[in-house]
Amino acid sequence: MGKVQEFEITFNKNKVVYTPGESISGTVTFKLGRPLQCKAIKVNCNGFCGITSKVNDTAWAEEEQYFNSTVSVADKGTMKQGEHTFPFKFLIPESAPTSFEGNYGRIVYRVRAFIETPRFGKDYNTEKAFYLLSLLDLNEVPDIWGTCSSEVKQEFSYMLLKTGTVVLKAQSNMKGYTPGQVIQVLVNIHNQSGKTTGNMAASLMQRVTYAMKRPTHDVRAIAEVEGGVVKAGKELEWKEQIIVPPLPQSSLAGCDLIKIEYYVKVSLKSPDVLLTLPIHIGNVSLDKKLHPSKRAAAPSSAAAEDARASSTSTPTLTLRDGPKPAPRPTPRSRMSSHSSPSAPPAEYHQGAEGGTQADDGFPNKRQSQLVSPNAFSYAPGLFFPQNQQHNGPGPAASGPPGATAPYPPENAASSMPTPLILPPDYSTSAYPQEAPPSYDESYNT
Repeated sequence: MGKVQEFEITFNKNKVVYTPGESISGTVTFKLGRPLQCKAIKVNCNGFCGITSKVNDTAWAEEEQYFNSTVSVADKGTMKQGEHTFPFKFLIPESAPTSFEGNYGRIVYRVRAFIETPRFGKDYNTEKAFYLLSLLDLNEVPDIWGTCSSEVKQEFSYMLLKTGTVVLKAQSNMKGYTPGQVIQVLVNIHNQSGKTTGNMAASLMQRVTYAMKRPTHDVRAIAEVEGGVVKAGKELEWKEQIIVPPLPQSSLAGCDLIKIEYYVKVSLKSPDVLLTLPIHIGNVSLDKKLHPSKRAAAPSSAAAEDARASSTSTPTLTLRDGPKPAPRPTPRSRMSSHSSPSAPPAEYHQGAEGGTQADDGFPNKRQSQLVSPNAFSYAPGLFFPQNQQHNGPGPAASGPPGATAPYPPENAASSMPTPLILPPDYSTSAYPQEAPPSYDESYNT
């Protein structure tokens, strides 16, 4: 029997990131130290999602298949000593969801190759992962325009006998963001009690739901900024910014087992008061030109121009002598009364205590953002600095290749595709498999 010295899969142009509906092609190459009898040489391309209730476990409790195609590149025979190369090509379905890796589940795509030998012979196999990206265009998300706001009123007791009330209001400047953009949060706190509150905080939260018989919810703080306190009987307006780091998109269209949600949580540490502002994270940022009010105003402006042109045309002369009619007034152009949402003015910033004025502005407050190094449950690791304009105060940060820098380049083009940060290696991922009986029985108890 021969021996396989090398066995590898190579994608054409070394491409590893693909889009739904695209074809993936490459070659399978192996090197034999001596002749090898084989039954067949096959190449398989598949995509699947597996979820579990145990962290980083691959004994999937639930799984779903997106596609699974196999081609035979060589039939039964004896392979000669030396190097052999076979091409392959597969079509990725348009319905396949974006790659993802979380603590309790994965969406994985890979190409596998097999050398099947006769009975009692040793089979050989290898695999290579690739990553799928289905862009989420925020402009196509329903009800995405405008601001997001919420209000909560909380009564609490302190010093055993006294009671008080805190009114908390918050608003984000938009409903949808892309990595590198800045979430501007405006908070109003009215402390109607005789006790000073604890520190206020605003956090960008990620909630991943794994749809099992008993759903698993993985909730974590992605980034957090902290403010000061509100003195007794005072009302404070607090303005802060949260930079969106590289994150997986909100929607995993085509996947029924994993759901990703984002929201901004605004809270007081004492008393325990909080509210949430749901937002979307996408790959293509909002374009103000596509705002419904802008598109509605365009036909109105065109009609006004036509009316203005007709009013200045040469009047038709009549046979009778008489006074000329008074000229028609030029119609006013009709403008939309709806204004685009805007962030709070940067020059006005309340202080940390009792509503006093603070000397620091947004640039200083920006430094208070804390990002946990373990806060990202994203496996494609895809970073899209190309279509986000750096609208935050201060320079964009830079880092070594492969770093998940939370800032986009200053000179990034808004409509060009960008280099992607490659995700972790999937070589240790297991194919979806049935859960052991003991696992299923635990859900029936």
